[in-house]
Amino acid sequence: MINKERLSYDELVALLGVPFSVEDARARWASLVEEAKNGSTVMITRERWEWAGLVPLSKVGGVWSGLPLVPVSTARSKLGDLVRQVSDPYGEPVLLGRHRTPVAGLVAAHVLLDRAGPSSSSAADALLVGGHTIALSHDPVEGLVVAIARDQNGAEVSAGAGRDSREALRALAEPAPWSRPDWPAAGMTSASGPERLTEAGG
Repeated sequence: MINKERLSYDELVALLGVPFSVEDARARWASLVEEAKNGSTVMITRERWEWAGLVPLSKVGGVWSGLPLVPVSTARSKLGDLVRQVSDPYGEPVLLGRHRTPVAGLVAAHVLLDRAGPSSSSAADALLVGGHTIALSHDPVEGLVVAIARDQNGAEVSAGAGRDSREALRALAEPAPWSRPDWPAAGMTSASGPERLTEAGG
């Protein structure tokens, strides 16, 4: 079964707190922009998969000269559209300005996730090192990239989905220990493993 939950974004919630809806962000827009200008990062979400970060300029990567500059007052009224724009897989950051001077930026949430810590592709790496194969495909119905890992016999052992290949690979989980060739480990029986997993997974 493919995991379509935004597990990667849970990391951002843990780091930055629960995101503001577009409506709530508009209600506090002036203060939120000022917080971003002073170094804080705030998450804003429009719909289930549309997350953006209101960030200080230090977190806006790339060459600024090629980025759109939107007045802060205009950005408030068009915030929903801007969140959708920057959260698109091919979208680019938007600079927010006062008197034509950038003061903050809007960036896609996955950009913040990539910078939040070390690479989280360890599960995918572990699968490949263990002799598994990983196939990436695009689901046109859900609009997601799907990653499926299979063992040497072609059996599916893990799957994940995300807005791009990075998120899909990040959503993969290492295979259960009883699916590995060296299972059961010394002192354990194959019956004990799945029961423990069921309890841990709820």
